[in-house]
Amino acid sequence: MTKTLTILLLMILGTATYAHSKISSTVPENEAVLVAAPVNVKIRFAKKVRLIKVEMNFSDQPSVRLDLGDQKSFATEFEVPLDQKGPGDYVISWRGLSIDGHAMNGEFMFVVE
Repeated sequence: MTKTLTILLLMILGTATYAHSKISSTVPENEAVLVAAPVNVKIRFAKKVRLIKVEMNFSDQPSVRLDLGDQKSFATEFEVPLDQKGPGDYVISWRGLSIDGHAMNGEFMFVVE
């Protein structure tokens, strides 16, 4: 019985680990310091994800929802136009679904001097 429970637990944990995709990179990189604000931000995932929402927080201003355009399907890379605000702190937060429907979220930040 103990072996059966252990095997079931390992299968469940293995499935949960496999289901969630990690960010493989962002452009700009997390915590980058730039001389000018980029026109777009890119988010790359290790496995396919469907982005639902991407928001930008700039310094002390309210968050702004960024336009995903026609990027509604599952993909590993997304490029989203940035609402440029000039020098300051940019925090990009995102929400998405893994290929099996699990909710995911995260954020990265960069500074424009």
